[in-house]
Amino acid sequence: MASNTKKFEETFAKNLGVKHALMVNSGSSANLLAIFAAGNPLRQNRLKKGDEVIIPVLCWSTSLWPLVQFGLNPVFIDIDPKTLNVDTNELINKIGPKTRCIFLVNVHGNSCDLFKIKNIAKKKKIILIEDNCESLGSKLKNKHLGTFGDFGTFSFFYSHQITSGEGGMIVCNNDKDYEILFALRSHGWLGGTRFYPRRLKNFNYYAKKYPSLDPRYIFVNSGFNLRPTDIQAAIGLNQFNRLKQLIRNRKQNRKLIITCLKKDKRWNNQFEFIEPASNINPSWMGLPVIINEKYKMQKMRFLSYLDARGIETRPIISGAFTNQPATKLYNLNPSKKKFDNAQSVQELGFLIGLHQRKITKENLSLIKNSFLNIDKV
Repeated sequence: MASNTKKFEETFAKNLGVKHALMVNSGSSANLLAIFAAGNPLRQNRLKKGDEVIIPVLCWSTSLWPLVQFGLNPVFIDIDPKTLNVDTNELINKIGPKTRCIFLVNVHGNSCDLFKIKNIAKKKKIILIEDNCESLGSKLKNKHLGTFGDFGTFSFFYSHQITSGEGGMIVCNNDKDYEILFALRSHGWLGGTRFYPRRLKNFNYYAKKYPSLDPRYIFVNSGFNLRPTDIQAAIGLNQFNRLKQLIRNRKQNRKLIITCLKKDKRWNNQFEFIEPASNINPSWMGLPVIINEKYKMQKMRFLSYLDARGIETRPIISGAFTNQPATKLYNLNPSKKKFDNAQSVQELGFLIGLHQRKITKENLSLIKNSFLNIDKV
């Protein structure tokens, strides 16, 4: 880490309207830091082992595993199939006396009713964390997603809105939380690098209290090594400065793909496309597609057909994560609860990418003719 890292963090925080941003080596690491900071002994309102954390069942593995690694009990919630985000009303109904944290996942540029959830979390002193790794640049009533909670996490993986190859960011507005994050990112170390000279308010406090220690090498907390490189930061900052244009390009590509399909004479509602939630100005990461129920049995054949024609697909996140064998290994759904909406998305949904440059006529034609061949594969 060096000057580019510091500059990227400061630019990121300023543009999103938050007090602090800390770059890490991945969005997964940002999620890990969010949970371990929320449960750190230096935090007054903190998580403890055995606490319940509400999380949508449609999530990525490293949204979930930091909860397990800390010793928390995940409580899965189904999604709203219209937005792919957590069902707000079901989430609120699931809040109980053991609920100490709500871990939201803002899926593909969309969100749930964050204002409503934030207000309830504040009243009940529940820690709120947003995994915004897929939704950088999305706004709800002109407020950036990822800035509603105690912590917000972002990913710069190569398929996301901006990329540094690998890389991520975590944001917060509380000075104490930032100090905890700063130490946890790098070995529990207070010193950091010369580009953060005595940046933490308690640096002098520890230096005076432990005069026998080299003040450059004081370890005040537990920690990891989740630091990015300055090359990653330089690439990420360059892309971040072009974020608005990249968002416009993805929006245009999404519109072009959907329009060309629906205007074709072969269109017969073979697919459904996810629309923005109420009051959302989305920053699309990819294009989620839901296949018509009547083609359910041939979905995997259809995806193989697309792949053979050079159209790469993937699941919508990981599907209903309780179906994954790893959750059975850790017995994370002991009641064998079913999540009908997430299950339906897993069985009927898939994702294709949205490029940062305008889609070519050739690729648009390839997608149209391949998609509308679904009844023939």
